[in-house]
Amino acid sequence: MSRRPARKRGTAPTAPAGELRIIGGEWRSRKLRFPDAGGVRPSPARTRETLFNWLNYHLAGSRCLDLFAGSGALGLEALSRGASAATLVDHTAALAQALRENLRLLHCDRGDVVCQPVGHYLAQPPAQPFDIVFMDPPFRQGWLEKLWPVIFTPAWVRPGGWVYVEHESDRATPPAPEGWELYRQKTAGQVTYCLFHASPHAPDQPSG
Repeated sequence: MSRRPARKRGTAPTAPAGELRIIGGEWRSRKLRFPDAGGVRPSPARTRETLFNWLNYHLAGSRCLDLFAGSGALGLEALSRGASAATLVDHTAALAQALRENLRLLHCDRGDVVCQPVGHYLAQPPAQPFDIVFMDPPFRQGWLEKLWPVIFTPAWVRPGGWVYVEHESDRATPPAPEGWELYRQKTAGQVTYCLFHASPHAPDQPSG
């Protein structure tokens, strides 16, 4: 999801619903509806196309986590392009219900929707780490500082895995944690988006 700096958790909705178009893969050009729960907007098509070009050779068979999923633009796009599974997390009940309904409309049983605050969800590590994590948190709420020490760990992302992050362009991108590299980065208007890549070797298992 991409939400402009006014960001996702607004007050009264300004329109009854929003529309998401899948831009690639099995469901290319499919249009899906979602409620306007506080101004959620899908990441622009150009941004998504750039991101999934970066990940092009790593999506097939991957397990993905979409935090702050909103409309599900990133998680659903990943599933359309060959991800084997995606967990979509959002605390807004109306959005979570819309995600479940859209997965049903797509006849997809590879998506799991969790209606829970992201902080609560991250309090318990998953049964197995993910291959790709998407993080587009609300701006100016300190989420990057909260997420950085948690998500960039072998418990959440396997060695050789990927973390995608969006943040406001007027702040610096946090440095890559030890064992990670900033693989790609671009800025479009008020949003900076970047992709981090983990070393293929776990921190406690040096190469050789």
